Amino acid sequence: MSANDTYQSPLASRYSSTEMKTIFSNRNRASTWRQLWLWLAEGEKELGLDISDEAIEQMKANLSMTDESFKVAGEEEKRRRHDVMAHVHAFGQVAPAAAGIIHWGSTSCYVTDNAELIFMKNALDLLLPKLATIISKLAEFSVEYKDMPTLGFTHYQPAQLITVGRRAAQWTQDLLMDLEDISRVRADLRFRGAQGTTGTQASFMEIFHEDGEKIDKLNEFLCAKAGFPSCYSISTQTYTRKVDLRVANALSALGGTVQKITSDIRHLANRKELEEPFEKDQIGSSAMAYKRNPMRCERIAGLGRFLANQNKIAVDTFAAQWMERTLDDSAIRRIMIPEMFLSADAICMTLDNVVSGLVVYPARIHSAVMEELPFMATENIIMKLVALGQSRQDAHEEIRVLSHQASDVVKKEGGKNDLIERIKKTEYFEPVWDEIDAMLDPKNFIGRCPEQVTRFCGAGGVVDKALAPYNEHIKGSSVVQLTV
Repeated sequence: MSANDTYQSPLASRYSSTEMKTIFSNRNRASTWRQLWLWLAEGEKELGLDISDEAIEQMKANLSMTDESFKVAGEEEKRRRHDVMAHVHAFGQVAPAAAGIIHWGSTSCYVTDNAELIFMKNALDLLLPKLATIISKLAEFSVEYKDMPTLGFTHYQPAQLITVGRRAAQWTQDLLMDLEDISRVRADLRFRGAQGTTGTQASFMEIFHEDGEKIDKLNEFLCAKAGFPSCYSISTQTYTRKVDLRVANALSALGGTVQKITSDIRHLANRKELEEPFEKDQIGSSAMAYKRNPMRCERIAGLGRFLANQNKIAVDTFAAQWMERTLDDSAIRRIMIPEMFLSADAICMTLDNVVSGLVVYPARIHSAVMEELPFMATENIIMKLVALGQSRQDAHEEIRVLSHQASDVVKKEGGKNDLIERIKKTEYFEPVWDEIDAMLDPKNFIGRCPEQVTRFCGAGGVVDKALAPYNEHIKGSSVVQLTV
């Protein structure tokens, strides 16, 4: 039977990176459990417990989970109906000198929870540079197009002009907020360590003869080995599932951000103003050969919708934990945590590909601007007339009447916006006829867009400073190549 004969998650089979899949692989999970048992035994031996050198050496020699060990663990789990104890026995078979001391003083969550924290730490460390690279590329795009006027939209109706770069800077800012939130939950991650059955460390008090200082030293040893600054001050049988919720909140927010960004790009693609890169042999539709569908943006939007809802699972799981722990968190976390990270990883890979090759159509953008600019210029015309002594209300009424006439030409006759021509033919506006053409330069309507983009996205700006920790990764990065 091949992998094609059974269901596989598309997140693993199609979308996410090998590095992220490896973090959450069965082999890495089982091998990490063995590593945790080795660290526990080393720490306990260092603090005076009777554990032989031979036991330690046999554990070290068998940290990598082999296919044969998986078979043994599978048979043990059929017999014992307990995955952790199945792996304890499987480890003991290849490290017989350690069989009696593996898992000494611990509960199952010593390996399951500590391993999960290691996986989340490593997964966040994999995601953050990828997200930083996307932000860097989008910031460069923003600066490149900081001066190009384009229609702004409110209520999805044409509004005051912005620039192509200013819109991209809005996307950049949202992603930077996600980077900050994800960085914060990464920095706040702690270890569960060796806490015993309900977090009281009672079992370790027993084996260390009521010497609490040795338990503290054991946990300092474990944290140093696993790469954490400290343990959570309070744990029950598990680390609090609030931790999963905090991580899920940060990643779910990223899911919302990418839905917004790709929705904007898809709308702009429909207007033929901006689109994702389209490869030479890419097919947009199996039926309509002419189509250039924004398929990568649509993928990101779909994955973003999935990711954005993971915090709902996390909050329900946290809320449902009775007292010191119930096991209804187990099955759902086996699904949620890996899938949450795989979807975030897939999003970052695909979005990197998109922002690396965004295609801008300046002529189309300018044409759309000039269709709407006459309406926008009317406020300036009114101000000029008032400055020349005309009534603001009279000018407003004259503009209102002509605007509605021009609008009817566009909407009812399918013609072009002829408002300016109408104004130039109406004697009321004769005092400003000579100035009207100069008023129609789109750059007169973009406010401080270029300055705002430069301050935020330019050299020495907000983005530049925020991305400083990732500069080495960004400089060494290349465009993510997608296979599907």
